[in-house]
Amino acid sequence: MKYIDEFRNLKLARKISAGIKTLMPQEDIRIMEVCGTHTQSFFRFGLSGLLPARLKLISGPGCPVCVSPQEYIDRAISIAGVKDTLVLTFGDMLRVPGTRSSLENERWKSGNPRVVYSPWESLNTAQRNPDKRVVFLAVGFETTAPAIALTILAAQKQKLKNLSFFCALKAIPPAMQFLLADKRLKINAFLCPGHVSAIIGTRPYEFIARRYKVGCCVAGFEPLDILEGIYFLLLQIKSKRAKVVNQYARLVRPEGNPKAKAAISAVFQKCPAVWRGLGEIPQSGLKIKKTFSRFDTEKVFALKPIAQGAAKKSRCLCGDVLKGLVTPRDCPLFGKACNPGHPFGPCMVTHEGACNAYFKYS
Repeated sequence: MKYIDEFRNLKLARKISAGIKTLMPQEDIRIMEVCGTHTQSFFRFGLSGLLPARLKLISGPGCPVCVSPQEYIDRAISIAGVKDTLVLTFGDMLRVPGTRSSLENERWKSGNPRVVYSPWESLNTAQRNPDKRVVFLAVGFETTAPAIALTILAAQKQKLKNLSFFCALKAIPPAMQFLLADKRLKINAFLCPGHVSAIIGTRPYEFIARRYKVGCCVAGFEPLDILEGIYFLLLQIKSKRAKVVNQYARLVRPEGNPKAKAAISAVFQKCPAVWRGLGEIPQSGLKIKKTFSRFDTEKVFALKPIAQGAAKKSRCLCGDVLKGLVTPRDCPLFGKACNPGHPFGPCMVTHEGACNAYFKYS
């Protein structure tokens, strides 16, 4: 039965691929897959071999680890060095380079930070270590934000006094709008992230189709999902009617997840945020509301900005990769000085990074 299903899927994939080729105009079409998981799936399943050469799928900034700025890493390292402080983080943050070091390097020296798999673990750690200050590195997009919000609400209910969250949460739609303002990119359509859209729904993308006349399609991560999403986008391009299409209807609803969104709005408010490679984007961040300020690491530690000094020139092109201006292969370090075993930039660190995907599967 497994082989019959695989044969049917391959047959359907070729059918969709043939449909895509009939819709292709003479000029190049540039579709940005915002989510790093789409990039991984695209290369992992060899979909480039099913698509015409004029169809360019470009990677976007949909990797939360990749877009965390150096200053955030530097400040996290400084917090980890404070006496009687435990820093908790997701594992893929460890190797993200700061200005002079990484969290992984500091961990080798002192055992701090510690790796956790859920923000919920921070509650148990704080309870077991009442004599320590526990800091959770709250990094991610709208997908991660509800779990962190619920953890903060639980910490308030439990009246924990030694737990805080160093927040670097970001929102995807403002970043998409920011990218459209860069005319060098020439984005014809967006393949929108399925995980994020499961939380926020499809409606937050409607302004992109309405105001910028750029089509959007929320798609899943299986090969057929991606091919069908591309097909739907090309239909829009051919008809010159931009709209938001939901290919991932088995999981995503137009209104999103009301309970998850309620948790986010209860704990967080929008704010400007700095994205590595992109700069500051208005209303693209989520910060902890004043009501929960005792759980805000910025307030608890009275953190001040770290003086970065003059930016050093680097041959690493992660910033341009995140913008979709270049592909990882255009970077002089790719596959040489920079590889998954020795990442030079954040795009090579995590499986959601474009450079990591290109190296593994391309």
